[in-house]
Amino acid sequence: MEDNKLRYSTSENINIGTVQIADDVVAIIAGLAATEVEGVKAMAGNITNELVAKLGMKNLSKGVEVEVADNKVEVSLSLILSYGYKIPDVSSKVQDKVKTAIENMTGLNVAAVNVRIANVDIENN
Repeated sequence: MEDNKLRYSTSENINIGTVQIADDVVAIIAGLAATEVEGVKAMAGNITNELVAKLGMKNLSKGVEVEVADNKVEVSLSLILSYGYKIPDVSSKVQDKVKTAIENMTGLNVAAVNVRIANVDIENN
């Protein structure tokens, strides 16, 4: 029962088995951690993600790209910020929170968290 999704082994014990983490799981962890930072309005996704969201399907990894090589993770996030927040401050907090969440929950090392500000929400001001 093998699928095409990427999976990462984090530990191995011959007597018990292995633990594997799908790349979607790492992306969901990153997306949830980023949206917990004050000033982040939402994740920004590509056109496919936007269509999926409009059809009523929730995509928790929207706006997140994950690359893993040699147990090191590189995450790229696209964010929509709320108007009035300092972009460098929010971006730094997002980078710290995402790095900490992934490392604590998966045991993988985070090499980089790249943040792209895709939009600023001015509607609620």
